[in-house]
Amino acid sequence: QVQMVESGGGLVQAGGSLRLSCTASGYTLARHCMGWFRQAPGREREGVSRISARGSLEDYVDSVKGRFTISRDNAKNTLYLQMNSLKPEDTAMYYCAAGKFYSLSTSAYDYWGQGTQVTVSS
Repeated sequence: QVQMVESGGGLVQAGGSLRLSCTASGYTLARHCMGWFRQAPGREREGVSRISARGSLEDYVDSVKGRFTISRDNAKNTLYLQMNSLKPEDTAMYYCAAGKFYSLSTSAYDYWGQGTQVTVSS
């Protein structure tokens, strides 16, 4: 059974940092692309960042470029998202996802975690 579990969310003041982690079990992440998505109340889920299977390619939505960094440790079956200079508009539930395609589209991903809440206060 595939299970992906996010951690590292919390409440932080604007300008602060958080590091999200996503660990998979029952599934080998090494051969699959990974992504981080977020969903704020009343809004659609949006792609935040993506990374290729070997980690050689990465990409970000414009609103987080220069502030967020995606990485992966395939030996630990874990995906990370380092979030710096956080803003109130980054407040959302953050989800990790795994799939066959290098994409920021939710439809490209097969497996999802349950999410971790990030709240940034002004």
